[in-house]
Amino acid sequence: MDRVRIDKWLWAARFFKTRSLAAKACELGRVECNGQKAKPAREVRAGDRVHVKNDSGDFDLDVRLLSDTRGPAPVAQTLYQETDASKESRQRAAEQRKSMPYAEPPEHKPSKRDRRNLNRLRGRM
Repeated sequence: MDRVRIDKWLWAARFFKTRSLAAKACELGRVECNGQKAKPAREVRAGDRVHVKNDSGDFDLDVRLLSDTRGPAPVAQTLYQETDASKESRQRAAEQRKSMPYAEPPEHKPSKRDRRNLNRLRGRM
């Protein structure tokens, strides 16, 4: 096997829980391969550079091995190598999230009028 669809590879490398979520991320432009936005059917090869944005953060990866089947996590981690800059930026973002102060809880339950005002602020009707 010398190439694999990028949505299958992202699913096998455990960046997304399902293949359809990986395909949707590709369609939304959250996945780049070698500096270009990747469609789900794009084929990835060993040595390619992949940039992935998901809930866990932004990842810059070098593709090491190919697989189109999902296996255990230790095997999935051998499919790629994350760059040092990517690790550092994700670590800095985690530290910033930890240092953010928590909002104080309200003293009482919002009234109907308060809920309507909150919904207007959030753009809901």
